[in-house]
Amino acid sequence: MKQYGGKSSNQSVGKKGEDAACAFLVEKGLRIRERNWRSGHLEIDIVAEGPDGIHFVEVKTRTLPCAAPPEENVGPVKQRRITAAALSYLHRADCNGKEAFFDVIAVAVSPGGETEVEYFPRAWIPIYV
Repeated sequence: MKQYGGKSSNQSVGKKGEDAACAFLVEKGLRIRERNWRSGHLEIDIVAEGPDGIHFVEVKTRTLPCAAPPEENVGPVKQRRITAAALSYLHRADCNGKEAFFDVIAVAVSPGGETEVEYFPRAWIPIYV
């Protein structure tokens, strides 16, 4: 794997996608509370706050052309991991009882470096058993 500036090309593409996702969310009126928030082995790409509540955002970035849409890579296992991380965040952070939402942002990066952002608000609703 090629290295650019100490990071792999996948990490560079991922960071570019997260930067684009954050800019998109801010443009939509949300405030970024955290990026790459970790609790043990669990991670949330972006925690954002809007007037409606707290948004836990999974960012999937792919370089074009890609075989499948990036958002299709957020399956049930990934959703459970993000939900578990969100519960940990809600227990630790001052969220004042705000509603929690689970969103996905798919970022496609063209060979020329342009980004295309697609937002899937409320992509899933966790079920607690």
